[in-house]
Amino acid sequence: MRKLLRYMKGYRKKALLAPLFKLLEASMELCVPLIVKAIIDRGIGQEDRPFLIKMTLLMVLFGLLGYGFALCAQYFAAKVATEFTGRVRYALFDHIQSLSYSDLDRLGTATLITRMTSDTVQIQNGVNLTLRLLLRSPFIVFGALIMAFLVDPKAAVVFAVIIPILCVVVFGIMLITIPLYRRVQNRLDAVLSKTREHLAGIRVLRAFCKEEAERQSFKERHKELTREQLLVGRISALMNPLTYVLINLALLVLIYVGALRVDLGIITQGAVIALTNYMSQILVELIKMANLIITLTKSIAGGNRVQSVFEVTNTMADGTKTEGIAGAPAVEFRNVSFSYHGSSAESLSNISFTLMPGESLGVIGGTGSGKSTLVQLISRYYDVTDGEVLVDGVPVKEWSLKSLRRRIGDVPQKAVLFSGTVRSNLQWGSLDATTEDMMAALKAAQAEAFVSEKPEGLDAPVSAGGTNFSGGQRQRLTVARALVGSPEILVLDDSASALDYGTDAAMRKALSALPQKPARIIVSQRTVSLADCNRILVLDDGNAAGYGTHDELLKSCKEYEEIYRSQASGSEGGAA
Repeated sequence: MRKLLRYMKGYRKKALLAPLFKLLEASMELCVPLIVKAIIDRGIGQEDRPFLIKMTLLMVLFGLLGYGFALCAQYFAAKVATEFTGRVRYALFDHIQSLSYSDLDRLGTATLITRMTSDTVQIQNGVNLTLRLLLRSPFIVFGALIMAFLVDPKAAVVFAVIIPILCVVVFGIMLITIPLYRRVQNRLDAVLSKTREHLAGIRVLRAFCKEEAERQSFKERHKELTREQLLVGRISALMNPLTYVLINLALLVLIYVGALRVDLGIITQGAVIALTNYMSQILVELIKMANLIITLTKSIAGGNRVQSVFEVTNTMADGTKTEGIAGAPAVEFRNVSFSYHGSSAESLSNISFTLMPGESLGVIGGTGSGKSTLVQLISRYYDVTDGEVLVDGVPVKEWSLKSLRRRIGDVPQKAVLFSGTVRSNLQWGSLDATTEDMMAALKAAQAEAFVSEKPEGLDAPVSAGGTNFSGGQRQRLTVARALVGSPEILVLDDSASALDYGTDAAMRKALSALPQKPARIIVSQRTVSLADCNRILVLDDGNAAGYGTHDELLKSCKEYEEIYRSQASGSEGGAA
């Protein structure tokens, strides 16, 4: 948490003004019982009406000054807390964006969302309350104790006895509840994770009629959270009754002692009222202090969790190369092996191939054979475990990531669109793209027709995730987005799985006729989609089972022949 304070730079003056104004407010509050004492003893006791009016106006003035100081303190505390937390949140988001796929896989999506939301809110609350109460509450407690001794030292002994007892009760309950609050936060993480999972997969849940099972699963996690919250709530609820009982007992003792001393003429009635007011102030501030420490504990825990993300360093060092070697292969794999973090088995083993500019490479294989993993190594989303991947004759580890990925038009397996318009989504490929460039990309991706049919055309709205488009339309829009940037290498990771055979064939024909002639890597489950590729790589459980043209593989690769025969004998036979 301490390391996050570097984002406080520039707010030190405001961070000092907030507690300063709180101390001024506290000073006003400590003076009020003395004014009340004077009003009772002289204004009322001696029937001094001018003095009574004067003291009443003075008390109103102190009240207004205290209110003004409190507003100023709240303003500066809130401003520092929100702007500081905003800096932390922006820095955290920026840091997350810089992490590699391996780092993100290790941290987990649900964890990162919790750090960005719940934990940063806890930090903000902690900073706000700390600036307002960290100095004020002790100042009031010890100030009230000192003022009580100034009023009457012997009666103030009650304060000296009750304050340690109150501290034991308040901070004892606090120490018990702090670990319980941490458990509550962990349970809350589990509920948030389940909620996110449910919302992300709600279509699948309904398709398989699993709503009731999910309700039960969520109910169990919610029960665990509720149980922890009730436990910590019951213990925390003891604080108010215990402290009020102790304070009221102390008040009884104080009034009794005060009454005796009033009868003896040692102190006045106003002094007794002032002492009871100071006792009430101490009670309120001790409870505030306990709540502050609980909030601060949550804030520190949240800050440590956020800091743990900052401490995850990017395992993928950026290179410096911005240009390739003329005449070199567009993509080359040299004995590449790869395994995911924490996995003992290799996802790819000893893969080698060469793809020249303008050529096309098909990649096929069963589910889990490593097809998507292979194409992710080209854009260097992951670093190889062994071997080397080269783009334009330069190892991908030497490339500047920005330069490398600008050369590659990447169409991922899952068609992801962002809320906005068709135009704003296509501009992800190139911010400088003209309307003509976008329409040409849509035409090559076979998306021109359904976009033109919309009244808004390129400005047609796109909902989050592209849910207002069909699966095939989303795939074609993601292909168009990749084409807008005129990539030198086009990677299509099963990006035609939702297309009919006619549209798939038309798109492949249009891609092969692109004027910039990009090298194309096409991942597909359909042999008919890869038949025209210059070469086809067949993967089987991460190993290269075959490499060659369509006709060569039918003769030499048993795995490819089995895939082809199974498709040719089914619904794809006519298309084949």
